[in-house]
Amino acid sequence: MNLKTFLVDFVTVFAVTVIVSAFVTSLSNLIVHGESTVNWEASFRYAALFGIVLTSIGTRRRKCDKGSRAVLPGWCAAGQGPVG
Repeated sequence: MNLKTFLVDFVTVFAVTVIVSAFVTSLSNLIVHGESTVNWEASFRYAALFGIVLTSIGTRRRKCDKGSRAVLPGWCAAGQGPVG
């Protein structure tokens, strides 16, 4: 696993998830409670979770051959067996 690629992917997913979560919680609170407050705790929690999970899945899928597709994390669809 290339650490630089992993970190760049993680930061990208983390930033997008924080922005989207902040917008969704703000909009939700505006509709339900009538005031636009952001739930930062939930936003950062989702960002960390999705950042780790989606980045690790993407990194494992990149390890498969170009002609195959990962069915499960760590397994290629072409039947070569476990990746890595």
